[in-house]
Amino acid sequence: MRRVSLICICAVFLYGCNSNSVHKDLVDFDNYEWAVDDTQNFDFEIDDSTKEYHINYLLRNAIQYPFYNIYLKSVLKDSAGNVLMDGMEELILFDQKSGKPKGDGLGDLFDHRIAAAQYKKVKFPYKGKYSFELQQNMRPDPLVGILSIGFEINLPEEKAN
Repeated sequence: MRRVSLICICAVFLYGCNSNSVHKDLVDFDNYEWAVDDTQNFDFEIDDSTKEYHINYLLRNAIQYPFYNIYLKSVLKDSAGNVLMDGMEELILFDQKSGKPKGDGLGDLFDHRIAAAQYKKVKFPYKGKYSFELQQNMRPDPLVGILSIGFEINLPEEKAN
């Protein structure tokens, strides 16, 4: 129990270290299993539609996760349910050759903050409410070894003069 508490505290610090973060959301899975039909829906608000934003995937997996990668389907919608962007991306969680885990680890758990390639420069059309959906697109159902999934929206880093 102490180990789980320590891991949770470290994860909060890891995911909380981004000062450019506009929104961040994570959901935990019971029994470290993510079912194919278990689409995760996240609601958020954008206060400034004049800026470009970057989206990162946040994922926590166990060392026992049986694949080196995960395919995620994502959908970005406005408040009326209109699809603004959608697609599928492959996230690499382990080195393909060595099997060494990527991400930041503590014990047998690994936290990943991976830039979403298709959401690198997102311009939201207006201020207001939006939703972001994530669904795993792997063959096993349920997919074991995934502890949590989420995303964060960031402002781009300002360049020094």
